Amino acid sequence: MLFLRARAGVRLREMAQPGWLCEQGFMPFADELARNGLRVGEPAPGERFSLVLVLPPRQRDEARALFARALSLLAPGGTVLASMPNAEGAKSGEGDLARLAGPLQHLSKHKCRVFWSTPTPSRVDQALLEEWLGLDAPRAIAGGYVSRPGLFAWDRVDRASALLAAHLPHDLHGRVADLGAGYGYLASQVVARCPQVQAIDLYEAEARALEPARLNMERARRDCGREPAVAVHWHDVTRGLPQKYDAIVSNPPFHQGRADLPELGRAFIRSAADALLPQGRLWLVANRHLPYEAILADRFGAVRSVAVREGFKVIEAGGVRG
Repeated sequence: MLFLRARAGVRLREMAQPGWLCEQGFMPFADELARNGLRVGEPAPGERFSLVLVLPPRQRDEARALFARALSLLAPGGTVLASMPNAEGAKSGEGDLARLAGPLQHLSKHKCRVFWSTPTPSRVDQALLEEWLGLDAPRAIAGGYVSRPGLFAWDRVDRASALLAAHLPHDLHGRVADLGAGYGYLASQVVARCPQVQAIDLYEAEARALEPARLNMERARRDCGREPAVAVHWHDVTRGLPQKYDAIVSNPPFHQGRADLPELGRAFIRSAADALLPQGRLWLVANRHLPYEAILADRFGAVRSVAVREGFKVIEAGGVRG
């Protein structure tokens, strides 16, 4: 059995059998699966499964690509089964899988819908399957950047990140880190605007963002005419950083799904403070209402508001406290 976008839980622990494979690209969720004793990884080339479970995302192009991938990994006579909350597009998801695999069976309970199919090859729309597999490929978006569906602000330049980029000082230098780098917009702006930066590390917990980030950083290096060292890391920033930095920039996440979770941003700030050199600086952008001032004052001797605009705030912090 293969479980795509798997999430840990009591029932999965109770039911899992040796040989079940869980695939999860978001590092905190992947780590949780591993802590529960489940096998986490990706299918081997040519590997097929008699059962493929899917937790589709809300973003429709990403979900369609995932349905197509599930069918492409299905062994002859195998079953694909998906479950979605009603409020996150379950009915549309069921319709999309039916377009690929033919008529489905379904059940509804607990404000969710589960739907499944054991398709014969003749029922699968192969042309549509190939088309939808391509929906997950990195693609050009506004501003000449490359992104892919389902990433944060995937099809545009995020307004908060753009505000931070516009206020970055040109004298940032040495080694810089971008925490929660996404597809690499902010790190690209650091390279473009700060000629004294010699190296930049991008840290991102969502594995699907890594390839677009690498492509965007290659372009940023070409455009600036310099060759700062660039490294893109699949990493959970809340666990800390592996080395020290002269400067850190970040537009930290503050929610999971629809729920605000400001502790995520506070964890990013703690990790940044721990990783900055004594004279290092943190440049941060956040929604104006988020309560980061207390943790910033606790970890930094100098904190100033640089800009407040369109519901966002840009903050510079220096003088790291031990």
